[in-house]
Order: sequence, then C-alpha cells, then structure tokens
Amino acid sequence: MAENVSFKTESHPVSNISLLGPGNPVSESVEYKAVSVFLVLLVCGVGIVGNIMVVLVVLTTQHMRTPTNCYLMSLAVADLTVLVAAGLPNISESLLATWVYGKTGCLGITYLQYLGINVSSCSITAFTVERYIAICHPMRAQTMCTISRAKRIIAGVWAFTCVYCTVWLFLVDIQIDRHGRAQCGYRVSRDLYLPIYLIDFAVFYVLPLLLAVVLYALIARILYLSPLPQPAESGVVTAATLRRSCKEPADVAHCVCSPQVTKMLAVVVILFALLWMPYRTLVLINSFVSTPYLDAWFLLFCRTCIYANSAINPVVYNLMSQKFRSAFRGLYSCQQRDGHRHTLSVLQAGCSIARDSRAAHASNGTRQTVKGGGPCTADQNHGTPTSLGLVFVSL
Repeated sequence: MAENVSFKTESHPVSNISLLGPGNPVSESVEYKAVSVFLVLLVCGVGIVGNIMVVLVVLTTQHMRTPTNCYLMSLAVADLTVLVAAGLPNISESLLATWVYGKTGCLGITYLQYLGINVSSCSITAFTVERYIAICHPMRAQTMCTISRAKRIIAGVWAFTCVYCTVWLFLVDIQIDRHGRAQCGYRVSRDLYLPIYLIDFAVFYVLPLLLAVVLYALIARILYLSPLPQPAESGVVTAATLRRSCKEPADVAHCVCSPQVTKMLAVVVILFALLWMPYRTLVLINSFVSTPYLDAWFLLFCRTCIYANSAINPVVYNLMSQKFRSAFRGLYSCQQRDGHRHTLSVLQAGCSIARDSRAAHASNGTRQTVKGGGPCTADQNHGTPTSLGLVFVSL
C-alpha cells in the first residue's frame, strides 16, 4: 500500500505508514516527531541525491549506456518517485498530524507512490531476467540483451504501470477523523479494497521474488557449480563461452555476464525483499485482524525501511561496481571543470572590460602605467589571470 494512504478499519481510518492517527500520544510527542523528521530527511536526502547521480551517469557517460544500466536508471527514476511522493509529504504529516495537500494532492500523491513502488518491482524483475539470459543463454543474449530492446521493455513497464495504478484514484479520498482533522484514506470498505491490495501484493512483491529466487539459483549453478565444460550447442554458458560472449561487439552490455555485476544485482534484489518485508507483513496481518497492530515506533521502522530501499541502491552500486565508482567520480570532476570554465569566462570578460577602459582613457591623453604588463595578463601556462583584484574592481 502507498505510504500516505490510511489503513481503514470497520470503525475509523487509522494510518498505516505515514500517519499514525492524531489520537496516538506517541506519534504526537516531540521526541517521536524529531526522530521521524530526522530519519525521513536523512534517508530521502541521500536517496534523492544518489538516484539523480545514477540517472546522470547513465545519460552522460557513453560506456555506462548498457542494457543492465538502462534498467538501473529506470529503477532510479522509480525510487526518486517514491522518495519524493512518499517521503517528503511525510514530513508535514509528522509535524502537523493532518493532511494539508487537499483532495488533488491525496489522489496524485497516492498514484505516484504506487507508480514508483510498482515500477521499481518491475525494473528489478526485468534486469533479473536479462541477467539470466546473458549468463545462461549467451548466444541468445546477443539479440535479446540489447539497449534498444531494454528501452522498449522499460517503456512498456512504465506504460502498463501508469494504467494499472489508476485504480487507486477511485479508492482514496479525504477523510475527516474523529478529531476533526483531514487524512488521506480509503473511501471504500475493506471488502472492496482488500482484494485489490492482495493482487498488488502478489504481482509486485511475491511473484518477482519467487522468479528472482529461481533465476538466480540457475545463474549460481552455471557460474559456481558447473565443473565440466559443456558444448556450445547446448545453449548453456561455460567459462570459455563466458569469455567469448563478453568479447562480442554490438549492442550488448560490456561483459554483461560479469559475476561481479550479477552479485551486485542480487544484492539489490535481496535488499528489496528484506526492506519491504516488515511493511508488507504488517499490512497483510492487519488486513485480516479486527484490531490492527499500530505501534508508533514499529510503524516508523517500517516506513524508514521503505525509504531506505529506495535510497540504498546507489550506495550498493558505488560499493560493488568499479565502473559506477569511476563514473560517479567523473561526474563530480565534470561539475568541477564546468565551474572552473564558467569562472574563467567571467574573469576573461572582466579582463576585456578593463582593457577597453584603459584604451578609452589613453585616447583622451591619459597615460596609465601598469606593472607586470597590466592587470589582466594571463598566465601562459594555465590560461588564468595573474592579477585578479583589479579584474573584479573593473567588473
């Protein structure tokens, strides 16, 4: 379920993840609010910066444009959607204990939350299948694991999920609780929304994890448990085939069958399973009990795990992928160089103004003598002005 949407019992709506209910004394305590806001700001801040860097790295670095990285970029955009649509509104909810974004915000934010959550699940499934094909069927990977195909799959995932998530627009609305405060919650009874949630739970959590377990087991068998080489006609990768397929040109990821990349993606799947498990388990249990379990601190733990899942992937890439580390450093270096070039252009413009000013004074008979060849003499080795004080005075 989306983080801002209330879990509605038969008697009154209570919050599941974002709002804990204005009547909850723990959720209204200063200590709880301080811890909640601090954790959300920290995790969401790190996640937003990290995922933006992933998107920029894949878009701007030529050698990072691989099929696998296309799926990782889709995952980064989905995680950004979750952090912005679920994490940031939670700050105002924690501080004010009421919904301040109106009906339009309730519908839009709920939609974006489900969109980001479900696209991230589909993206994980997509790169898991791509990894299986690349390692277990390397000959087929030459035509199936391509950037163009990855783009089409990603477009299909986003289109399907955009349409699928519209169902939640008809299930939520502004609710007024017993304290007279607005909340974004279900406007239908449990009997109506529970089947939809269970379908969502199965399709976007259980099935992707079951598929990942099966495919990564097959991948592990090929990479680590196959002692004897097998003929290429069998379609199963061997060590020699692995090396040959990684040398093939074309639109396939550079060494898509790298075991290190596979380990990194497996870690992403494991983190997805573990960090979503507390929330999914809690909502599933609360869906069938008459008195839901709504301990404030445990709900904060569940919510933090959700945000951490969307924030931690760039950290994993940086720790486990040399290419991502180099690309992140290159992106930072490019920003520094761009800033240096901008500063240099400003200084050079100042030098030009200073020279024009001296020329105008000289034409009026005013003689100006400047030691060392003038204030805007550039260092021939570095191309930067050697006397900066007069330049800024001129500007």
